[in-house]
Amino acid sequence: MGILSGNPKDEPLHYGEVYDVWSFSMKAKGCSSVYRAYSFHAGDKDLKAILNDLIGQAELEAKECDAILTNNDIVPSPALPERPEAKLADIPMGARISDQEIAALVAADNVASMVACSQIMGKSIREDIGALFAKYHATKTALGLRILEMNKAKGWLVPPPLQIKRPEPVNA
Repeated sequence: MGILSGNPKDEPLHYGEVYDVWSFSMKAKGCSSVYRAYSFHAGDKDLKAILNDLIGQAELEAKECDAILTNNDIVPSPALPERPEAKLADIPMGARISDQEIAALVAADNVASMVACSQIMGKSIREDIGALFAKYHATKTALGLRILEMNKAKGWLVPPPLQIKRPEPVNA
């Protein structure tokens, strides 16, 4: 029986997996903190609900990635300090991030996270690591759809130039 056969959790992580899991944990901790700040700025109830789900997902990702690292004798990324709560009314208008800005930022961040998940899945040789990031990718896909639908419904989506008139096909 080889070193890379049997239970994947008993297999060693390769350096790329270590770096990816550690980095993803750090990013998840940062997202949790930033999304919490966004939730203090957000006024829209649908946006706040999505932010709460994004915070919960980021916290889950950090916890699961840290467990993998700890189980492999690798020190996880440090936790960020708790952010004190702020009331929307106390944030000056010039300093406040608008709901439309928050929605665009979380949409872009979610897409970047999906790309990262895909890359990690492709580099992994441990099946459990690939499966974990496939799970994260699926969750982020569902969250991305909710964000897109919300942005369309609220008129916050800024699409790229749309091709309204299509060119006629050329028959050769």
